[in-house]
Parts: sequence; structure tokens; C-alpha cells
Amino acid sequence: MADFLVMVDVQRNMLRPPTPVPEADEVESALTRLLARARGAGAQIVHVRNNGGTGDPDEIGTPGWELVHDVDGGEHILDKDEADAFARTGLADLVPPGSRLVVAGMQSEYCVRATVLSGLRRGHSVVLASGAHATYDDGEDAAAISRRVEAELAAAGAEITPHARIFF
Repeated sequence: MADFLVMVDVQRNMLRPPTPVPEADEVESALTRLLARARGAGAQIVHVRNNGGTGDPDEIGTPGWELVHDVDGGEHILDKDEADAFARTGLADLVPPGSRLVVAGMQSEYCVRATVLSGLRRGHSVVLASGAHATYDDGEDAAAISRRVEAELAAAGAEITPHARIFF
């Protein structure tokens, strides 16, 4: 089965000014290296883009809505309006049963979490790329939120692997 890299909401509104996530430079660098390894190995790549509503930082057609990385030929872009990247996007049709999913992106406790759990429910082997997902401070430190999500997803059956140790 093919490996898939699912880049969840890797959009300008969260990684670039005016309101990037904490450690945005490090996270973007990790995402860029992970994407390069996936491309080099010929993995299937899916860029999932959140469609925000009017006035949202990721409102359709605004600079914040744009993907951070250019999309190469053969890569897929799926637009979503729910946290789960499988919900009404066609992702389930792209990914054959039993495929390994490597998930990275934004935001750890929302769309990344929902997508990993949905992949697990669908019977996929799911790897969460530690250090290549992030969120904002929200009542606790963003890094602590991401670590808590990793622990939850590991308990649910996902493999948590540092992004630098993921190969396709």
C-alpha cells in the first residue's frame, strides 16, 4: 500500500504574520522537510485546506487561506469546512484501505486530532509527525496542548514519531 502525507491546514493564517502559532518558524521548517522527504520517496501527498467563513483569518480567497507550500503536479488539494479532513472532502476515496497515513499540520487539538482519530476509525495505520503539528496558547502553553494531544492519540492507536525520523 502507498504511504500518504496528509498536510492538514498548513495555511498562511497560522504560520505567517500577523498571528502565527508559537514556534511557527520551527514548525514550518519541520513541515517543509517532511514534505520534501515524502516527495522524494514518491508518497501520495494531500494538502487539506480549511475554508473559513466571512471575516475568519482563513476566509476563502484571502491571503490567510492560501497554502504555505506550493502544490506539485499529482498532489491533491482538498477543501474542508469541518475539523475532520475525511468529512465531505473525498479523502476517504483517495486513500485505499490499509494505507499508512502520516499526519502533520494545524491545529493539534482540533483538525489534526479529528483527522488522526478518523483515520484510525477507518482502519488506517496513522503516524502523527511530532514537531510538525502545532496550535496556539489557549489556557495553557501551546506545546503542552500538543503533547497532551499526542498522548491521547497514542492511547487511541496512533504512532507518534518525531518528524525527522519519518520516512516514506
